Amino acid sequence: MTMAATAKRRNRIYPPLLALLLSAALAVIGGCRGETPPAESGASAQPSASPAAEQKYTFGIIYPMMHAFYETITHSAEEAAAAAGVRLVVKAPGEANLEQQIRMMETLIVQRVDGIAIDPIDADALAPLIDKAVGSGIPVICFESDSPGSKRLAYVGGNNLEAGRKLGEQLNERLKGKGMILVETGMPRMHSLNERLEGLLAYLNESTDIQVLEVRYHEGNEARALQDLEEMLDAHPHFDAFVGLEAVSGSASILVWKAKGLSRYAFTIGLSPQHREGLRNGQLTAVLSQQEEEWGRRIVETLEAASQGRPLPSYADRGIEVFLSPN
Repeated sequence: MTMAATAKRRNRIYPPLLALLLSAALAVIGGCRGETPPAESGASAQPSASPAAEQKYTFGIIYPMMHAFYETITHSAEEAAAAAGVRLVVKAPGEANLEQQIRMMETLIVQRVDGIAIDPIDADALAPLIDKAVGSGIPVICFESDSPGSKRLAYVGGNNLEAGRKLGEQLNERLKGKGMILVETGMPRMHSLNERLEGLLAYLNESTDIQVLEVRYHEGNEARALQDLEEMLDAHPHFDAFVGLEAVSGSASILVWKAKGLSRYAFTIGLSPQHREGLRNGQLTAVLSQQEEEWGRRIVETLEAASQGRPLPSYADRGIEVFLSPN
């Protein structure tokens, strides 16, 4: 049975009752976006290298959107780049936007950078641009979310099917195999998010009687993520747990839980600074980490090897680590 069929069989979609955003939450989220973006949309991030370090290569990194979650990856990449004498060009749409990612890829190809790492919003739509870059002699790798049908040289990230199943295990442990949950995710054509949802639904169907009341897609828009979550809470007041399959949904749940004083279970993926705080304060029950703090270094090392014609480094998947709230 396909993921879509599974979801349709298990999910009951209810019409939203309210479309009211929390003005205070929006003010907080606006502040968060201004604190730790990976880079301005389309701007360059040039790490300071030692005076003796000659810049040998220029690598581009393209995120799906600006969000604090990606700051950890940028910091790791900057440290590795500074040590290797590499210049980084970091690009990110303000919100998830396929057309902007396509234009950013085209710009880096025209600029003849020495390598590109991209976290593709749409694996199929970005594949022709990835192939174009590789065909022109620019090595391309994917991170966090893959484009397996493209000619990308490597993938840096975790096993997203397993991450979805691990979320199901955490739910099962706390709900004892029964209950009702709400799920929110980002872009419907993002490979990583589809795999996480597939893994979650497969585990719940195979191993539990937990019912998925509704699945929402916020398309990478933080305001919409808040609105979708509020509407689901109003439509399903007797839910037992919430699952956010990526950082934006997790951040939205922190704001709503804090504003409403909710004590229901909340789970998400990606150990961003906001998620760490949410765990400490009890707004999040558990956060799954795919070792994101290593991705930036691996991106630089892999692109450097590809640019030099060396065999690409092979990284063992270090698995998934679960961080629990102390409350």
